[in-house]
Amino acid sequence: MELWYTEKHTPAAGITLKCKGTLFSTTTRYQRIDVLETEEYGRMLLLDGLVMTTERDEFIYHEMLVHLAMHLHERAEEVLVIGGGDGGAVRELLRYPFVKKVLLCEIDRQVVETSKRFFPDISCGLGDERVEIVFEDGSKILKDTERKFDIIIVDSTDPIGAAKGLFTETFYSACKKALKEGGILCAQSESPIYHLPTMCEMKKAILSAGFSFARFYTAPVPTYPGGYWSWVVAGTGTFEIEMIKRNLLPEEGYAELKYFNTKLGLASFSLPNFLERAVGEP
Repeated sequence: MELWYTEKHTPAAGITLKCKGTLFSTTTRYQRIDVLETEEYGRMLLLDGLVMTTERDEFIYHEMLVHLAMHLHERAEEVLVIGGGDGGAVRELLRYPFVKKVLLCEIDRQVVETSKRFFPDISCGLGDERVEIVFEDGSKILKDTERKFDIIIVDSTDPIGAAKGLFTETFYSACKKALKEGGILCAQSESPIYHLPTMCEMKKAILSAGFSFARFYTAPVPTYPGGYWSWVVAGTGTFEIEMIKRNLLPEEGYAELKYFNTKLGLASFSLPNFLERAVGEP
């Protein structure tokens, strides 16, 4: 008998993957967590039945989530990651030798423990001395902390359940308050194919929160809805796209990356017409 995993993105479309078996399954106070072994994409992490990451294509998502923001900042030394308990964003941030502190705020401790157990190549940076992990709601930590950050990265799930509050003007206002001068906010912003209204709402909320720009960029992520994903960067200054051309990593650091390079980073802000019309400048 064959085992298949299916995620419906709409009532009429989705993704299906042949699986070798279930490696882990549990339910926490926040969500259900599953780890499946697929034939095509290796190990796959699911939260509430939705694909969060796979061994085969995770590098695209995590490299694009982190490296554009890092290149758009003058020199980020302190970074807050909200969500991202799998550790992929942390791994990418630690490639920069000038990063002094990464605070990872993950609401569900079990996501971190599951990643450490089943996804060692993704979670490999979580034990680094520069990393501090707190298990808390991202909105609450922004409200309670007096710390300031150079970059805030929002590696959230879809805007449902506990993550819904991470897509609001109130949340973006808290992010702005927690950023140092010249700080950058970067967040995953869903699929242009299926979630264009959400992207438009995000842009409106970010600009209403006082950011001077909110710019979207895209890349393919095969196991995400539509196979086409987006991220948004926001700041209070001027959007300086030419900063992406700078070489911030050691030469061997760029060689280790599987997807991102500075040429691709520049190109990723060139949007197809339908998306440019919906979420274009600023």
